[in-house]
Amino acid sequence: MTGPADDAQVTPARRPRRTASRAAGAPAPAPAEPKAAAQPKKAGHSEAPAVHPAAAQPKMATQSESVAEQPAKSSARAKATAEAPESDAAQPVRGGSARGDRRNGASRSASKPEESAPKGRQGDRNRRGGGGGRGRPGGGRNDRSEQTAPPQRDPLALGIPPKAPKGGLRVFALGGIGEIGRNMTVFEYDGKLLIIDCGVLFPEDQQPGVDLILPDFGPIEDRMDDISAVILTHGHEDHIGAVPFLLRLRRDIPVIGAKFTLALVAAKCREHRLQPKLIEVIEGQRTQHGPFDCEYFAVNHSIPDAIAVAVRTPAGLALHTGDIKLDQLPLDGRLTDLAGFSRLGDEGVDLFLVDSTNAEVPGFVTPEREIGPVLDNVIGKAKGRVIVASFASHVHRIQQVVEVAQRYDRRICFVGRSMVRNMQIAQDLGYLDVPDGLVVDLDQAANLPVHKLVLISTGSQGEPLSALSRMARGDHRQINIRADDLVVLASSLIPGNENAVFAVVNGLARVGATVITQQNAKVHVSGHASAGELLYLYNAVRPTNAMPVHGEWRHLRANGALAVATGVPEERVVLAENGVVVDLVDGIATITGRVPVGQVYVDGLSVGDVGESTLSDRLVLGEGGFISITVAVDSTTGKPVSAPEVHGRGFSEDPEALDDAHELVEAELRRLTNEGVTDTHRIAQSVRRVVGRWVAETYRRRPMIVPTVIGV
Repeated sequence: MTGPADDAQVTPARRPRRTASRAAGAPAPAPAEPKAAAQPKKAGHSEAPAVHPAAAQPKMATQSESVAEQPAKSSARAKATAEAPESDAAQPVRGGSARGDRRNGASRSASKPEESAPKGRQGDRNRRGGGGGRGRPGGGRNDRSEQTAPPQRDPLALGIPPKAPKGGLRVFALGGIGEIGRNMTVFEYDGKLLIIDCGVLFPEDQQPGVDLILPDFGPIEDRMDDISAVILTHGHEDHIGAVPFLLRLRRDIPVIGAKFTLALVAAKCREHRLQPKLIEVIEGQRTQHGPFDCEYFAVNHSIPDAIAVAVRTPAGLALHTGDIKLDQLPLDGRLTDLAGFSRLGDEGVDLFLVDSTNAEVPGFVTPEREIGPVLDNVIGKAKGRVIVASFASHVHRIQQVVEVAQRYDRRICFVGRSMVRNMQIAQDLGYLDVPDGLVVDLDQAANLPVHKLVLISTGSQGEPLSALSRMARGDHRQINIRADDLVVLASSLIPGNENAVFAVVNGLARVGATVITQQNAKVHVSGHASAGELLYLYNAVRPTNAMPVHGEWRHLRANGALAVATGVPEERVVLAENGVVVDLVDGIATITGRVPVGQVYVDGLSVGDVGESTLSDRLVLGEGGFISITVAVDSTTGKPVSAPEVHGRGFSEDPEALDDAHELVEAELRRLTNEGVTDTHRIAQSVRRVVGRWVAETYRRRPMIVPTVIGV
């Protein structure tokens, strides 16, 4: 393990910034080179007015759009491409663009690369091949002579990727891209794997009975011994929740993270009877895990101790932000390390993996400090009991509620298993300051006057088994909602949870409680950077390639547009959903294929036993009910030996609803007997089709129909 001082021998000169005389996103004029001028003008490289970054739709390298191009000079990249199957050789443009390469200054002359380099950067310029990218010949993006037309590819047509290129860095996500949750990104270099985050996704209405959704470990399941470490950027469930399930496959994987993150992981692993190998790090520290040299940076988020991770390998430098925002007045005084990011930008960031969650939201996130006065106003005016629902890990928000409760002489009571556990951990580690005597348990709370109490509960996302959801349904064992209660949902609405949250709000309002949400009071701010903050990040880091992560497709597209607006070449913005493989070779990020990934469902104690077909059956049962048909037939003649039995569950409360079905089944059995059919499976399928057709015509429903034919 090395410290920050080990990396500070020589401070390189700052990379030249791109010209500021043009609008963000507008292409820079092409250098006056006869060869470049002779090339035909291509669509998309002409001058265009500046547009709002979130509305821009640049052409980016996605799994459905890539260009195959081979440089004239032999290189490790050309060799790897030549050895790959033709169907998998998806490559972004490496030739030229009128925009020029913003990473290496305005001068792009291949004949004088040394003169265009700033003093003190000559060696780095030579290493990057005269400004044409890592290991490439000079001329770079303005040399179009070797560029080929981009073939269109169906995203589903991506095949299994070729073997990881020698000397290249491979990156692919097993979850978290194209969705909100179950974040897990795998880095591969020289046969070793580094994992950043390992979280869960919570189920939606279309996944009945499912408790959790895990990343698909399938692509790495037989490579557990190759995993050098798992690095956790912070302690939210969508980043740490699947760690115990991964450790079941190999218990001694080193788990790296900050103090609060590891404390939450340790508590979770105790529930699974695991003893993980935990390694604590702090911002500014560097650690070595196999071929991966990792450096950690402080970032703002809605939980203490969030970090970003820089991963150095001989293939280049990758920076993963984790979940991030740029609160300039954080409650804990811990700013996002923009200076550190800028230092990495000077060094040269080859691949920038950026949080996309709020890329569609313009402007900047409201500082956390502005929430305190709002909570003070809301709680201070309350005449009865106050219930605040929040994320169980949002220590900063809970601290604000604690301070307001103390100000108005109210006691606080934590409600919900995860809330009680996490707040105890936060107090033990010094992240939550609660005065002595302020916290009471539920039994003590029941004896307090309602105007002297604040309940801090889980359930801000409408989770069915959470404390607030049970209160709204009226089935909480110790807390009954009253008409004079004030309920504050101090959280943002996670996409996909809208119906569950509104059901809770309506349940509370039906009883008469007053419900305060983010829609009618500023009681919460997001923990993710908005578009304005993401622009700051791109300008500080100045990456060669950008790869938006952590978001649905609309978020990824918007984030990619922001990258282009700050000068990242369009073909260097890689949109790669879960399973899509990105190889970083010679400083260029390229989509090379897809590994098969899906969703792994946890239902009770079973993991992976529930699949899409099971969920489909559950949905049919929930929507149309169940009809069972039992028939006993002579195994020799196929003739019924007793009257068929037809029963329905969840289909109709009318006891005579299926009477006509008995007659249809009997008629079908007579027909099959006359035809000499004796195969029980064929009889069962015929009966099912007849009853299904009758139900569809009579009731316009599609219940699950299960015939059972017994040969005797």
